Amino acid sequence: MSKKKQHKKHPVISCTPAFTMTETASVLGAEQADEIKDFGLARMEGRHGICCLNIIGQVEGHYILPPDNKTTKYEHIIPSLVEIEQDETAEGLLILLNTVGGDVEAGLAIAELIAGMKTPTASIVLGGGHSIGVPLAVSAKRSFIVPSATMTVHPVRMNGPVVGVPQTLEYFRRMQKRIDRFITANSRISEKRLHELMLATGEIVMDVGTVIDGETAVECGLIDCLGGLSDAIGWLYSRIEG
Repeated sequence: MSKKKQHKKHPVISCTPAFTMTETASVLGAEQADEIKDFGLARMEGRHGICCLNIIGQVEGHYILPPDNKTTKYEHIIPSLVEIEQDETAEGLLILLNTVGGDVEAGLAIAELIAGMKTPTASIVLGGGHSIGVPLAVSAKRSFIVPSATMTVHPVRMNGPVVGVPQTLEYFRRMQKRIDRFITANSRISEKRLHELMLATGEIVMDVGTVIDGETAVECGLIDCLGGLSDAIGWLYSRIEG
């Protein structure tokens, strides 16, 4: 892995282990707790400097969701990803997903940044990786899913009133094409198979799409491997050391 140019680090998300375990717990404990709460980001202590990023609940877009919703805010995640990519002590990134989906453009923005990182990245789908969670899951260099997790693959949709003109349908078509192109470029699934899952009518009540479990996600090529935490960390270590 090539040495990265040193940059000044942002004091909030920089968590380089410069203390003993006891000192770290007392000096950085509060800061680390705030970091996890506010940004879903943590630095794991181990053989290598691996950062852990949570993408949970609903991916928030340009509108603030109600305070009782668990959300992932792109204005928090994007600067964190930039910081990790520039930080030479961050040797890998582990992304944990349990999301119902959310804003398409915000989700794609995060996914594109992850896909463009040189830092080794691995994702694990835990619980659910639904809707825009699919591009987020496949954006890592290696994707994992636990057997009990599920993923919902469905066409893009919009809440609220829309203008009933051909231009609206064309906008939907173009947005769907962007999502499809990203998923197929970052996974092993074919465009034909993706569309079959996306347009199925017998899976979801009064809707189109498919809910697939972990094993099916791997079989169809959407996710790379069936596995959990130790598998993802082991893969990151192999990339760092290899």
